[in-house]
Amino acid sequence: MATQIPAPTEIAAVDLGSNSFRLQLAKVVDGHLIFHDSLREAVRLGAGLGKDKRLDEDAQRRAIECLKRFGERLRGLPPHAVRAVATNTFRVAKNAPQLLKEAEAALGFPIEIIAGREEARMIFVGVSHCLPLCEHKRLVIDIGGGSTEFIVGEGVEPIQMESLYMGCVSYSLRFFPEGRLTEDNFEQARIAAATEIQAIRKNFSSSNWQEAVGSSGTARSLGEIIRLNGLSDGSITYEGLRFIRQQLIKARDIKKIELAGVSADRAAVLPGGLSIMLAAFEALNIDKMTTADTALREGVLYELLGRIHHHDTREATVSSFMRRYHVDAAQAKRVHRLALDLLAQVSDQLRMDVSKAENYLTWAAKLHEIGISIAHSGYHKHSAYVIENADMPGFSKMDQETLGFLVRAQRRSLAKLAVPMLSDDHCLLVLILRLAVLFHRSRLSDRQPKLGLKGHGQRFELSVEPGWLSENPLTDAELRNEVDYWREIGISLTLA
Repeated sequence: MATQIPAPTEIAAVDLGSNSFRLQLAKVVDGHLIFHDSLREAVRLGAGLGKDKRLDEDAQRRAIECLKRFGERLRGLPPHAVRAVATNTFRVAKNAPQLLKEAEAALGFPIEIIAGREEARMIFVGVSHCLPLCEHKRLVIDIGGGSTEFIVGEGVEPIQMESLYMGCVSYSLRFFPEGRLTEDNFEQARIAAATEIQAIRKNFSSSNWQEAVGSSGTARSLGEIIRLNGLSDGSITYEGLRFIRQQLIKARDIKKIELAGVSADRAAVLPGGLSIMLAAFEALNIDKMTTADTALREGVLYELLGRIHHHDTREATVSSFMRRYHVDAAQAKRVHRLALDLLAQVSDQLRMDVSKAENYLTWAAKLHEIGISIAHSGYHKHSAYVIENADMPGFSKMDQETLGFLVRAQRRSLAKLAVPMLSDDHCLLVLILRLAVLFHRSRLSDRQPKLGLKGHGQRFELSVEPGWLSENPLTDAELRNEVDYWREIGISLTLA
C-alpha cells in the first residue's frame, strides 16, 4: 500500500471465545514470534445467550470488565499491532452489535467478528506453526464454547474446513441442566453431536489424514485428566474418554465431580465438551489424539505477522478471486490507481486510519467486477453478493460486509441503499470508488484528465481539467447524473 507504517516489535491477539477470553502477546524478533505474556479469563459469554438469542446483562458485564483489564495490558501498543477477533456467540447473538461497541471502547481496539470457516482456518495456522513439520495430513479438532471446528490440512495449509454449531458451553447448558449428569443425558448429547458430524464425515474420516490433534481448552483438559488418571501419556484415547464419562455419571452432579485434573471452571462445561469429543472419535474413526498448546489466538498472531511482513492472506484471497471470476486486471488497475489518487486528496476527511481506507479501496477496485461472470445486468449486485457470502480467507465478516457495501454502491442510484451519513467514512469511500469507475468506463488507457476532489463537511467539489468534458460528452452526462444521485440522498457534489 502507499502508506508505510513502521513494523511493531510487539504484537498481540485477543480471542473472544464463547467460554474464555484470551490475550496473547509476542515479541517480533528477526521475523519470528516469541510468545512472552498471556491472560485468560473464563467469561462464559455463551452461557448468557438466552433462547431468544440475546445476551443477558450479566454476561455482557463480565465481558466488558474482562476487556477493560485486557485493555490496560495493551495500552501503548499501536493499532496495527493488535488484532481482536470474536467467535460464535458474537456471530449468533442478536444484540451483539450493541455489545461490540461497548467492547471496543473497553478494549481500546477494533474487534472483528469472524466466520466459522475463517476461525477454523486460523486455528489450523496457529496449531500447525507450533507442531513439528511433517509431510502427512493432520486433522485438527477445536471444541470451543459455542462451535467446534474441524480442519484437515498439510504443512501449514488447511485443505478442508468446517465449523459446526455445537460447543462445550452450549451443549452443557442444553443437555445437562442444573449440572445433572446421567447416562441418558450423555447419550442425548452424543447423538446430537454425532448427527451434526455426520454431515461432514466424508471429508474428515480417518481415510483423509494420518494424525489427529486437539486444540483449545476442552482437548487439553481431557488429555490432562486422562494422563493424571494413569490412562495415557497425555494423549486422548477412546478408552480414556469412556472412563471420564463413567466417572461423571457416578458423580451425578457437576459440583460433586472428584476426578484428578478437573478444575472448578472447567467442570461446568466438561460434560458438553466430552460428549462432542466422544461423538467425533466414533464418527471419524479416531484411535488417538495428541493435544496442542496453541489455537486461534496464535493463528491470529501469525496472520498479523504476515501482514506486517507483506504476506497478507487477504491479498492472496483477492488475487484468487480475480482469477476465479476472470477479472479484467488492467481495468481493475486503472480504477485502483485513480481511487487511491482521489483518496490522497481528501484523506484529511477520514476518521479511520488512511492505510485501512487504502486497503478497502484497493480490494473494492480489484473485485468490483467479479459479478460480470454471472451476469452483466446488475453485475454490481452480483459482485456484492459473492463478496458478502463467499468464504474469503483473511477477511472478517465486517470486512466482507464493508466491501460488499462499497461494491454494491459503485453505480446507479444511491437512494435504495442504506448509505451512511457523510460523517461515516464509508460514504466517502463510496464516492471515491464511484468516480474511479465512472472515469474509466471506456476501459481504455487513454490519458485521463487531472481531477481534484475537495471535501467541505457535507459538500464535495470535483474539478476536472478544463476542456476535457466538452471532448468527452458521455462522461460529462454521467457526471451530471452522479450529481443528481448524491443530491437525492442529501449530499452535495458540485463540478468545477
